[in-house]
Amino acid sequence: MIKSVLPLSSIIALRFLGLFLVLPVISVYAMNLEGATTTLIGIVVGGYALTQMIFQVPFGIISDKLGRKGTIVMGLILFAIGSLICAISSDIYTLMLGRFLQGAGAIGAVVTAMISDLVKEEQRPKAMAMMGMFIGISFAVSMIAGPTLGSAFGVESLFIITMVLALVSIFVLLKMVPNPPHITHSYNGKAKLSSVLGNTNLIKMNITNFLQKGLMTFAFMIIPMVLINNYEWQMKELWQVYLPAMIFGFLAMAPAAIIAEKKGKFKEILVIGILLFAVSYLVIGLSSSTTIFVIGVVIFFIGFNMHEPIMQSLATKFAKVHQRGLVLGIFNSCGYLGTFLGGLLGGIFFDGLESLSTIVITITVVCILWAILIITMPNPAKKKMAYLPVAQYNLDKSNNLEIDSIDEWYINNTEGTIAIKYDEQKIDEEAIKNLLK
Repeated sequence: MIKSVLPLSSIIALRFLGLFLVLPVISVYAMNLEGATTTLIGIVVGGYALTQMIFQVPFGIISDKLGRKGTIVMGLILFAIGSLICAISSDIYTLMLGRFLQGAGAIGAVVTAMISDLVKEEQRPKAMAMMGMFIGISFAVSMIAGPTLGSAFGVESLFIITMVLALVSIFVLLKMVPNPPHITHSYNGKAKLSSVLGNTNLIKMNITNFLQKGLMTFAFMIIPMVLINNYEWQMKELWQVYLPAMIFGFLAMAPAAIIAEKKGKFKEILVIGILLFAVSYLVIGLSSSTTIFVIGVVIFFIGFNMHEPIMQSLATKFAKVHQRGLVLGIFNSCGYLGTFLGGLLGGIFFDGLESLSTIVITITVVCILWAILIITMPNPAKKKMAYLPVAQYNLDKSNNLEIDSIDEWYINNTEGTIAIKYDEQKIDEEAIKNLLK
């Protein structure tokens, strides 16, 4: 598992590092460009997410049909071009164009789907947790490196670093990532979009990703602006708020992932994170000093980092194997829509600390309703996998597997096995073998 997941997790982490590096400082940087307004700054902060949202599903579908690796390379090239345009921009509109191109390389769902392809079902929680940890590490590094490097060498240098990271990721993909196995699915090419869009659990997960990413972008919109404009901080001092936030957030990641994955308490972890979002925004919005404001930021990142390692994994648990690219495409599209609207609405409605106190009351009400929604979602049932040698069983009997106690099955042509996901409370492996004899 490690040989497959480690390089893929590195790719997604490098890509997120490139995006995260500029997040702590981009709103302040964009403020000084020609033509800048708070609304346009909001679009720049979340602009990459708009094109991410648009291209997530097409990229996911293309990867399902034509292959993961080529799709990922195409996305990384677009990301690199967008980063270069951002680096050379001298006005707000050119920077916006670069951000849109960065987002057009929408490979997040494809990488996650590829991990699901390469890793067996029972190992997938560990693989997704590893990817989440890598994203969390890149997040933590960028919160410190972004303000430090940006103030020392200019924010333009961060975009150059981002471009280089994208090119390094292509090298890692082509040289270190194995090709995914060739799979023959049991659905015989009859997957329906309606079965994904109508799944109530996936709808709740899509709403969760939308709101979580929206609150994240709004936080990155207001944190540097409030600290610099209202509390008279310098850009080079921003690491002093992001460092403790990242330390406490990082410490929360492992326990949250273990409780969710090992104990099956996914929705409980989600609800705790949501309540922390509500508390954090109340503290931030009603703060009367820098210390209280920083405490609010720390609480927010604890909640955010509790969510991050388990979100992708939980979404895949509600998806069948042939739907993963599509499901994760829609899931990530909802997250990127939230990212874009978080920046846009932040730019439109935020007008200093005075307006913030009103905004956070609205956010708190939304979080309470969001938590109630998640409480109504079941934790995914634990399933077992059986791996049977194709040569020893009669595939003409495969129609016998189309029963309620068997969740799904597919043939791994590369390994010569039939993979069958089943409910061990209703059927055992020996009974499954008899169905194919």
